[in-house]
Amino acid sequence: MPVTKEELLKEAQKWSKIAPPYHAFYHGKVEVMPKCAIRTLQDFSIWYTPGVAQVCKDIEKDKELAYEGTSKWNYVGVVSDGTRVLGLGDIGGQAGMPVMEGKALIFKYLGGVDAFPICLATKDPEEIIQAVKWIEPTFGGINLEDFSSPKCFYILERLRKEMPIPVWHDDQQGTAAVILAGTYNALKVAGKKLNTAKISIVGVGAANTRTYYVLKSAGVNPKNILMTDSTGILSSTRKDLEGSYKWQIAKETNPDGVEGGIKEALEGADMVIAASKPGPGIITKEDIQGMASNSIVFACANPIPEIWPWEAKEGGAKVVATGRSDFPNQVNNSLVFPAIFRGALDVRAKTITDEMCIASAKALAKYAEDKGLNENYILPGMDEWEIYPLQATEVAMKCMEQGLARKKMARQEIYDGAAAIIERTQKIVKLLMAQGFIASPPPEPK
Repeated sequence: MPVTKEELLKEAQKWSKIAPPYHAFYHGKVEVMPKCAIRTLQDFSIWYTPGVAQVCKDIEKDKELAYEGTSKWNYVGVVSDGTRVLGLGDIGGQAGMPVMEGKALIFKYLGGVDAFPICLATKDPEEIIQAVKWIEPTFGGINLEDFSSPKCFYILERLRKEMPIPVWHDDQQGTAAVILAGTYNALKVAGKKLNTAKISIVGVGAANTRTYYVLKSAGVNPKNILMTDSTGILSSTRKDLEGSYKWQIAKETNPDGVEGGIKEALEGADMVIAASKPGPGIITKEDIQGMASNSIVFACANPIPEIWPWEAKEGGAKVVATGRSDFPNQVNNSLVFPAIFRGALDVRAKTITDEMCIASAKALAKYAEDKGLNENYILPGMDEWEIYPLQATEVAMKCMEQGLARKKMARQEIYDGAAAIIERTQKIVKLLMAQGFIASPPPEPK
């Protein structure tokens, strides 16, 4: 029997019921564990005083030795002020902590990266910038997470200029990379071309703003793009945009001066990329019906997409993607950020560029294409772990090509190292579960 809409809706809502008791059961999702040998307590004379003093003196003379004698090479700070958490809005750093812990968990399990949630008790951009600069000696990279716009653009720009390590905003660059990967393959499935497709972008926040610039860098013609914010379609005739971060986009897109809202922006479009506010009902079935034939719908809002996938299909969409793992075609940052940081950390990158993100997107798209594309498979799933060392390798190679790597490595060396550290983490988790050191979760609530 076919699955009913009511059953699909019930399935989509079950995760929010399971999550609270599971989080309470484990009292968090990540912990710090030793990775050095401790044969007897005498070994602390090596790992701590007096032996550690020599390592400190060596680093004082040459700071680059911190990458050899400490875990700086593999440490990433997941920093947030909690002002734009998922689709929940400004809930503060404390309430955002479960998301940051989840991010750290994914970093470790899928990228082998030791990530630490750092939730700040300030929303002031200058204080945030200073806080991140203060903790720089500890980390090989910084992942900015869930900062509201427009301050997220300013914070990222300043820190990228002023920090000697990679600083990126996953809601911007991570989202853009995975959307680009999905776009490559969705267009192939729908029989459309990147440089001629008409694309409507709904939402002009952190995610879609960077997505626009990455799509443009990848070959999308800005004149084929319409972008819609809460007021309407961006246009050079909208004087309310002058002086804002949207103004440059408004001047580059919408050459015909189309006016209106989402409905008008989607008329005749080959593809819609939505990262606005949680639905459903932000985009309607009727909006999809007005799009071109074989249309593509990326409804990426969390936790509820702008339109349910089955409604988009009823409207005539050929390919539908969301940010959720319980529907086909998950377009989620988790497919890229562990790998991009893995590659960046391994060559000790100074920054993470759009070109490095595009290299990641191409590797991700190629993996799926090689396996065989269809309307329900445009991207690999998170369980296809091979995608992570593949992306990491391409990111690291592009970083070296751009002259932004402190360390030179051969392609095979990069791949082998990335695969080994990722596989090691997953084997350790399975071993700890098998031995009972990680307890089985409680029964799911009814």
